[in-house]
Amino acid sequence: MDLRPLGIHPDSSVVVLTGAGISAESGIATFRDSGGLWEQHDVSQVATPEGFAANPDLVWRFYSQRRLQARSVEPNAGHFAVAALERFLGERGRFTLVTQNVDGLHQRAGSRRILPVHGSLFRTRCADIECGKGLGSWEDESLHVDGAPRCPECGGLLRPDIVWFGEYLDPAVESAAREAIADCDLFLAVGTSGAVWPVAGYVDIALARGARTVLVNLEAPANVSRFSEVHLGKSAELLPLLLPGT
Repeated sequence: MDLRPLGIHPDSSVVVLTGAGISAESGIATFRDSGGLWEQHDVSQVATPEGFAANPDLVWRFYSQRRLQARSVEPNAGHFAVAALERFLGERGRFTLVTQNVDGLHQRAGSRRILPVHGSLFRTRCADIECGKGLGSWEDESLHVDGAPRCPECGGLLRPDIVWFGEYLDPAVESAAREAIADCDLFLAVGTSGAVWPVAGYVDIALARGARTVLVNLEAPANVSRFSEVHLGKSAELLPLLLPGT
């Protein structure tokens, strides 16, 4: 495969946006997969506030299964290429990784400047809004298969720190993502469907800035027309060829 690197310099300002596609190459099933683990349950049962209220034990069994799956796979060359780019830019450059993925594979690959806009599979918080504001969220790799855990402060239900369908993104995280994109020279989207809002519209912020917009995806996403440069194929194969530091 003959690809020219993207020509990123140490003083460049880069935002990388990643979606489910990069983790699918490590073996993480997504709810869009016909044979994925989401097919066992209706999305409304396991990934909405209403589903959690109706059956929190089912939701926690489901997310415990997702935690097990995420721990059973390894980051791929695409994850490592993104981490290498962050190291290449170092203190001289500006780098932000905005990810829709909750599986922790970017962190395990060595990425540090991460904005997880959809939350984290391995964090837990109180379901009570008022209590949760005080406690925040915390790291949690436990498998809650015997029932939903209870909050140590108020005794109410705990929930995965995930942005479910019908919920808004964390305002602070989304604001930081938009700010980084509005100040970047290069916006690189990897493994995204281009159909999940508001993240699908982030490319328009980069375009308004006059940034270079590059897409690496297995197939053309819904917003492919918003990118000036498109590379179709596996991110684990393409990213090491396109990015410096690998």
